[in-house]
Amino acid sequence: MTTSQAPTPEEIAELRQRYSLERERRVRPDGAAQYRSTEAEFGYYAADPYAGARTEREPLRDTVDVAVVGGGFGGILAGARLRQQGVRRVRIVEKGSDFGGTWYWNRYPGIHCDIEAHVYLPMLDETGYVPEWKYAPGEEIRRHAVRIAEKFDLYPDALFSTAVTSLTWDDASETWIVATDRGDSFRATYVVTSTGTLSEPKLPGIPGIQDFEGHTFHTSRWDYAYTGGTPDGGMTGLSQKRVGVVGTGATGIQVIPMLAEDAAHVYVFQRTPSTVDIRANRRTTAEDVGADHDGWARERRDNYLRIVSGEPAEQDLVADQWTAAAGLLEKLLPSFRRQGDRKAFEIAYEAADAAKMNELRARVEETVTDADTAERLKPWYRYACKRPTFSDKYYPAFNRANVTLVDTADTHGIERITENGVVVGGTAYELDCLIFATGFSVGTSGILSGNLPVHGRDGVQLLHTWAQRGPRSLHGFTCDRFPNLIQMGSLQNASSVNFTHILDEQAVHGAALVAAAEAKGALLEPSGEAEDAWLATLAEGAPDHEWFHAECTPGYYNAEGRGRPNGPSGYPHGAFAFHELLKRWREESMGDVLRARKTPQPS
Repeated sequence: MTTSQAPTPEEIAELRQRYSLERERRVRPDGAAQYRSTEAEFGYYAADPYAGARTEREPLRDTVDVAVVGGGFGGILAGARLRQQGVRRVRIVEKGSDFGGTWYWNRYPGIHCDIEAHVYLPMLDETGYVPEWKYAPGEEIRRHAVRIAEKFDLYPDALFSTAVTSLTWDDASETWIVATDRGDSFRATYVVTSTGTLSEPKLPGIPGIQDFEGHTFHTSRWDYAYTGGTPDGGMTGLSQKRVGVVGTGATGIQVIPMLAEDAAHVYVFQRTPSTVDIRANRRTTAEDVGADHDGWARERRDNYLRIVSGEPAEQDLVADQWTAAAGLLEKLLPSFRRQGDRKAFEIAYEAADAAKMNELRARVEETVTDADTAERLKPWYRYACKRPTFSDKYYPAFNRANVTLVDTADTHGIERITENGVVVGGTAYELDCLIFATGFSVGTSGILSGNLPVHGRDGVQLLHTWAQRGPRSLHGFTCDRFPNLIQMGSLQNASSVNFTHILDEQAVHGAALVAAAEAKGALLEPSGEAEDAWLATLAEGAPDHEWFHAECTPGYYNAEGRGRPNGPSGYPHGAFAFHELLKRWREESMGDVLRARKTPQPS
């Protein structure tokens, strides 16, 4: 079937059968437990290679207005929006030695964002910056994070190379006690947590991983001291090295072509191929993106969010592969596209999905010269089963004599690691260097992982409360029994493929909550009834996508094949509608989150 033709029912049936067979080749009985964290004996994988010598300091015992946990874009935006509300002492606590979060840690060769820079980089209007590339390289993104932090004076009170170890509410003073791994125990009237959805690197639980005697590291801690070079390439240290890469997701797609140019030989260990669509990156000018008037970036960002959320838009300002395939994101991002005749929608949806996936598989055939390699690189699953990737260099890399694709599907992944390399299907691949492009524990914040215990009123621990009754909140931000705690992230609110936009809207909302509480001399703490009402809103109209993800190839979207159960996890009508809901709510009294203080606050 050609990609220009609509698939017939018979072809759809054949695809379903093929997808099922390919899924079974890759499902593992251990599910998400196949991964391990970079802690304890594997802690060196998460060490900070950019920090230099640690600067010792005396532990802090002071008081700030707001403590922000996390110095990625979420924390930076929270600080900036709080500054705009007139908050004076904002202290951001960050594990890295500078701001940037994911973009501080990820500096691997070839790193770029897969969302257009003019909508991904926040506060472009406020900083007057116009990105240099349609898809920005990592260093441009990291510099922009620093730019925002500098503009809003977030450095003076920041604590770097520091991890928050606990948050404890002191009811007597109505403040939070913030403890860190540097011995700090300072107080804050409010706490904002933004510990990230891409902050904790993970490793595959391959037998013998600790036995490898060559050089090894995780892509989020790239070892340029070993490889040489920069994110632009030039890794002369690999010119005589046999390099293995585990992982072919968004990171692997970018790293592998760079390694292919510099290493003596590259072995790509693949369990499931990604979809790899056209990138078409290019330099841009202010004229290209309409940056000739105030508010241009917000207009472009809102337009993009409308389209990928399923909302109508008169014009597609970004016009890339994300917006072209926006209709296929419905199984990931609940939207208004689910209205109408469900059966008719699913038939049309599956046909469009099949046409797109056929197009992507055809791209492999057209680019990769070796037929066997091309066949193993083809993705056999539905579009929304895995996050799409984009590259114009990935497939051509497999036409090089020094690149070998090792398909691990039939053994459900790598069998074992030895002192000298990797074993797959009984074949040993000797390596000098083994690189894990295995990503992060997606969606696992410090609070959810248990690494950051939060104790509210009467010493109740947030994670224990949620374990008993399930997560509870108002709009995903505030919780009963945990006053003045504002959580940023993707739980019980709304998400999108452009998560920095989500974070900025959350930062605006969080700063408005603080301003309202200060204006009324109140605490931020919803009632249990307000939480119940929000959970009912999330449940009403929640999409039935459990069946879809149960049929998907294993990945982090479906807990490595275990499924993605239905439930009130997010706002069911999409991010654009959610932001409008929050705006309307803020324009009202906010009465269901403001609670009287026991003690008057000093003016």
